[in-house]
This record gives sequence, structure tokens and C-alpha cells, in this order.
Amino acid sequence: MDEFCVFCKIRDGEIPSEVLHRDDHCFVIKDINPVAPVHLLVIPVEHFTYLSGLQPEFHGTIGAMFSAASSVAATEGIADSGYRLIVNQRDDSGQEVPHLHLHVIGGRRLGAMG
Repeated sequence: MDEFCVFCKIRDGEIPSEVLHRDDHCFVIKDINPVAPVHLLVIPVEHFTYLSGLQPEFHGTIGAMFSAASSVAATEGIADSGYRLIVNQRDDSGQEVPHLHLHVIGGRRLGAMG
């Protein structure tokens, strides 16, 4: 755990947050600054700063994150209309929290990326 990581503190219950999904690999919360009507964060339980360099023994965590994203998209009512999945990687991408996470964004027609 990174003692200064907000996601680790949420995971450990030090910062309150509504957890929409939790399993052995990841948990899902709502983004506090949503860019769409539905904006969720899928966060691995284990602290990984970046996707790059992730050791092979943790590749199952990535699969679990995508599975959780699909599940919460269905419960949030955006699975049929569509949603976007985004992983920001390092500073130039806009990654604000240095703990790997997957954005699930939907609830309206999304514009072009870029």
C-alpha cells in the first residue's frame, strides 16, 4: 500500500465511499468528478501505479477488472446502449491518481475521442 494513495485509503475504509462491487481482485466506486451521467472507477485491490510493467502473475487482475466493468455497466443500465473504458497511463494521459484504475463512462452518447 502507498500510505498517501487515496484509492488504497478507500479500499481500507479510511476514506468513506460507496462501493458498487468488490471481489478478491478489484472494487468499483463512482468518480467524484464525473464526465458523464455514469462514471465509475474499477480499481485493483493490489496497489499498481501503472499498467506498463505489470508482472505476469497479476494479469488475471486485469481480466477481473474488465469483468467487473461489464457487470457494473449492466447494473447501472448502460450495457445495452454502450459505454467507454479508459485506462490513463502516466502524466501526459491525465492520470491523476497514481494507482492503476479503469474508467467506465456512459449514460449518454459520447463524442469522439481526442
